[in-house]
Amino acid sequence: MQKTTFSIAKMDCPSEEHMIRMKLADLSDIEALDFDIPNRKLTVFHTGHYDPILAQLDALQFDTSLVESVSAANYHPTSANHTQRETRLLWQVLAINLFFFILESATGFISNSMGLVADSLDMLADSLVYGLALFAVGGSTARKKRIAKSAGYFQLALAVFGFIEVIRRFLGLETIPAFQTMILISILALIGNGLCLYLLQSSKSKEAHMQASMIFTSNDVLANLGVIVAGILVYLTNSKYPDLLVGTVVFFIVGRGAFNILKLSE
Repeated sequence: MQKTTFSIAKMDCPSEEHMIRMKLADLSDIEALDFDIPNRKLTVFHTGHYDPILAQLDALQFDTSLVESVSAANYHPTSANHTQRETRLLWQVLAINLFFFILESATGFISNSMGLVADSLDMLADSLVYGLALFAVGGSTARKKRIAKSAGYFQLALAVFGFIEVIRRFLGLETIPAFQTMILISILALIGNGLCLYLLQSSKSKEAHMQASMIFTSNDVLANLGVIVAGILVYLTNSKYPDLLVGTVVFFIVGRGAFNILKLSE
């Protein structure tokens, strides 16, 4: 048994972790994967040489490099299955993200705020990641890739629509967004993400997928704060541009996530 550690510079959220798991699913000599998201490292317990593993990781273009490969004679396999409680928590987080996707997208169009619409798609992107992890459990690699391909194209289409709409609003004479709605709904979304973070932390799980989910949700808080700040700037400047700028940044994040998911279907 070998213990090989890789440094993966672009692995910083659950979407990358799930992509790596799915990319390595075809390699039968892998016994276990141990993810260290904060330090961007992956430890693989396997038989045989590490070259096929490195080749699969390189295909994802996450800037992977070998740290070390040593013997793991004392390795004892442990179950990699989710516990019932962890699975239930992930379903709860998924439900919260879907709820706020619907709420933010609806109020975003009503209030003429692209920041809210973009943030709703960020929530949808989170839901797709959690959904891929939950629905694809136990399925074949081919099925997982089909699911990832469909989700990736759907998310990419939404991001492209968002960019087109932002450009149209930059060039056109649009109504100033309703800053009150922007701030209020973003505060509610912030509370929702705070609840997700509380649920994940309350599990006290040290499993990589749960730790990564906490990091992912923490990052979402920044997007919520960005829309709140944009709402305040819309009020102070009486201008649509702060809202459009925040929307552009979040749409870019959503589009990048879509391309990462699509890599799984290759």
